[in-house]
Amino acid sequence: MEEIFKLIANYGFPMVVAGYLLVRLEPILKEFQKSVTVLTIVVARQNGADYEEARKMVFGE
Repeated sequence: MEEIFKLIANYGFPMVVAGYLLVRLEPILKEFQKSVTVLTIVVARQNGADYEEARKMVFGE
């Protein structure tokens, strides 16, 4: 607990909160990315396009 107070004193409250949120939200963001990729594939297949075509449309490659 003392380390947390030292971090707050040295780096300021906003930086500590931002770091904490980044650590807490990283797994959620990775799952979200997987879900978006799967949904892209599903929509592409429903529209008759293959995954590579869908990737080119989404990412502009």
